[in-house]
Amino acid sequence: MMQPLSNDSGIEIKKVYTADDIRGLTLQLPGEFPFTRGVQADMYRGKLWTMRQYAGFSTAEESNKRYHFLLQQGVMGLSVAFDLPTQIGYDSNHVLADGEVGKVGVAIDSLEDMEQLFAGIRLDEVSTSMTINATGFILLAMYVALAKKQGADIHKISGTIQNDILKEYAARGTYIYPPRASMRIITDIFEWCSNHVPKWNTISISGYHIREAGSTAVQEIAFTLSNGKAYVKAAIEKGLDINVFGKRLSFFFNAHNDLFEEVAKFRAARSMWATMMKELGATDEKAMMLRFHTQTGGSTLTAQQPRNNITRVTLQTLAAVLGGTQSLHTNGYDEALSLPTEEAARIALRTQQIVAFESGVPQTADPLAGSYYVENLTRETETAAWKLIEQIDAMGGSVVAIENGFIPDEIAKSAYRYQQQIESGEKIIVGVNRFQEDTRESTPVMKIDSSIQQNQVNRLEALKARRNPSEVTRCLQALQKAAQGTDNLMPLVLDAVENYCTLGEIADVLRDVFGEYKG
Repeated sequence: MMQPLSNDSGIEIKKVYTADDIRGLTLQLPGEFPFTRGVQADMYRGKLWTMRQYAGFSTAEESNKRYHFLLQQGVMGLSVAFDLPTQIGYDSNHVLADGEVGKVGVAIDSLEDMEQLFAGIRLDEVSTSMTINATGFILLAMYVALAKKQGADIHKISGTIQNDILKEYAARGTYIYPPRASMRIITDIFEWCSNHVPKWNTISISGYHIREAGSTAVQEIAFTLSNGKAYVKAAIEKGLDINVFGKRLSFFFNAHNDLFEEVAKFRAARSMWATMMKELGATDEKAMMLRFHTQTGGSTLTAQQPRNNITRVTLQTLAAVLGGTQSLHTNGYDEALSLPTEEAARIALRTQQIVAFESGVPQTADPLAGSYYVENLTRETETAAWKLIEQIDAMGGSVVAIENGFIPDEIAKSAYRYQQQIESGEKIIVGVNRFQEDTRESTPVMKIDSSIQQNQVNRLEALKARRNPSEVTRCLQALQKAAQGTDNLMPLVLDAVENYCTLGEIADVLRDVFGEYKG
């Protein structure tokens, strides 16, 4: 007798589905609570998803060239990748930055670098997403300072900072301060942006990195929504209005290869978040809508036969669009080998454009609705995710579940099981454990010039020689005093970056007050 099949989340997949499998199901229309079928009534007939390619490497000048290239190719929004020292609050001349400057993203030490990064690009004419967490508040301040220098109305600039520190403790590791200090910074951002940058998405609550670390699809949404719940509760405790800040929360999910599992995941996540926000006190439906960005799965890409990744990314693009994403980044086929070359970035963008303009998928909202299989899988996914969330709630919430190791351990167990399945041949990865080839494809790779770090250090030292040292001291002392109390930190950080205090200097002031999290 054939063993029952199940997806990676452990949900059994039947041989065939019938009307009996969705008995009792009520299907609302797209744009109606709980938004299972999408947050807009007409979805992509009214407006396509934002095609937002993630890029950043080397220096601000080099990344600026790539942004102009992408804009010429038809991207609708920019998405900035920062190097590791920037992510964890070190300037390029710090000893711990050695060998890492400009490698996995662009190095940003000061407002001067931000000015170069967006040279020739009006910030009031483009939407920018910044993948930055522990130092997200500093990069946001730099972005706002640059918009002001350009003469833009900061009330009208739009974009997103990732700003999701909880998933860093759970899955990724680029944290600086202890969790509760980090939560204070995040709620300061919520409060400040609601008054000064109201169109800015103040957080992108991220399942992407949880999935990249090895979670299942069910764990991805359960852990992500639990983190979201923790942020909402912290904001409510600070006295913020859920109907105001709730509209500026966004999410960031992964798209993997199992088309139907991914579509069901996205549909379930929308329904669950709407229910959760309503229970937390939201009365405005726009504050209950789960709006999300998707990136295709980096961990699904293979160094073996890398051009196979074009097909994987196409499947993942379809999953994201069929699942109702609001914006999308498609990975380059060469990203298991290096940062994407211009050719790979162009093919990745063209993949989105072909789906948008040639596939017919965007012509109707939620085209898989009513499928016995998809509807049943959506419900099963939601049920399994709620069980995990109830476990986390019983522990005292996401922060406690991270501090006691529950969430990281569950992710690690799933990653281990997945790798075991690959090694045993139970799960087939084309070109890796089946259909291998003896010869390796010749794939051009992008290389970062080793002189970048010294050039960046030289720029930083020149900046420090030009700026006003007394103003720098004043700004940093004022920030330290505010951090020791309860004042909102964002006005002090904005003042500091406008006076060319560096990212590392600002991060260090808060290290002295809050300490560092050791994990």
